[in-house]
Amino acid sequence: MKSNLISKSETSKILEQIKSQWKIELPKQKNIKTHDVNEKGVIITGDGITAVKIGESILPFLDDIEVLEKFPYVKVDMGAIKFVCNGANVMRPGITKFSDFESGELVCVIEDSQNKFLAVGKAEMSSKDAKAASNGEVIKNMHYISDDFWETKKEIKD
Repeated sequence: MKSNLISKSETSKILEQIKSQWKIELPKQKNIKTHDVNEKGVIITGDGITAVKIGESILPFLDDIEVLEKFPYVKVDMGAIKFVCNGANVMRPGITKFSDFESGELVCVIEDSQNKFLAVGKAEMSSKDAKAASNGEVIKNMHYISDDFWETKKEIKD
């Protein structure tokens, strides 16, 4: 795994992207590092921030509960957990509860009984449309517990 401390201009570019995609304020950052995981993406670490960059999407890292709680969410039943943790997209029948979100927004996937964060993905439809639907893909799973990013993060020493 290759790690790089990135330049100030690159840092501000990434922070701008995060701000526009996450719609939340982040603490001031100085030394942001990127850690190459695989051809799919990189892990971004900084002062009080960990994120995953896949293509143009920047997702909050699944162990950053404080940040994850600021995002819209869906809760899934016991039957969906195994599939979501293996990278499957979240289908309408497995969802038990929604917060409000629009299509294209980043959404957290939470396990219903223990309230644990399982995944982060992009909404394929708005929560309003999903509530009205009885089937179909609601969340495109992009980062989940036990994926390559999750496993690589264990090797990163801050």
